Amino acid sequence: MNLVRDNISEKTTIYHMIAVEAIMRSLARFLLEDELLWGLAGLLHDIDYEQVGESWQNHGILAEGILRQRVPEEIIRAIKAHNFERTGVNPASQMEKALIACDAISGLLVACALVMPSRRLAEVRVETVKKKFKQKDFAKGVDRERILFCEQIGVPKEVFFAVSLKGLKECAEEICL
Repeated sequence: MNLVRDNISEKTTIYHMIAVEAIMRSLARFLLEDELLWGLAGLLHDIDYEQVGESWQNHGILAEGILRQRVPEEIIRAIKAHNFERTGVNPASQMEKALIACDAISGLLVACALVMPSRRLAEVRVETVKKKFKQKDFAKGVDRERILFCEQIGVPKEVFFAVSLKGLKECAEEICL
């Protein structure tokens, strides 16, 4: 977290990074993958967000400079692959594809929480997520195709919704939801 706070000053960005970490950990548990490794990829995936500015082609690339010698190479590759459209690092591994899906679903889940009467994640149900996923005018900035990367790692979207929601609820208090 010190590394995150040294590079990110915006509280909402830190909350997003924590959210993606929680979802990645939950998915890793579900898939019997390395929870610590996947969680770290989720936590650090936007470590260069404030340095990028308008140069989105560098998102993930600048992260490599920050993280080199600090984390395993597979985390750096996953971070670069989560912006594959601009970095040219095509997602190949389970973790790389998972990071793309988890990054996207975090936005949908947060939006679902914010339209609840209490504005809390505790009220969000999988049925809510399924309904809102289909509504293209809801959370317009959330790329549904990126969420569907879950299917490329063998997780049906409804199952992914449940696993992601469970993971995010584990950190709800920390991210004020």
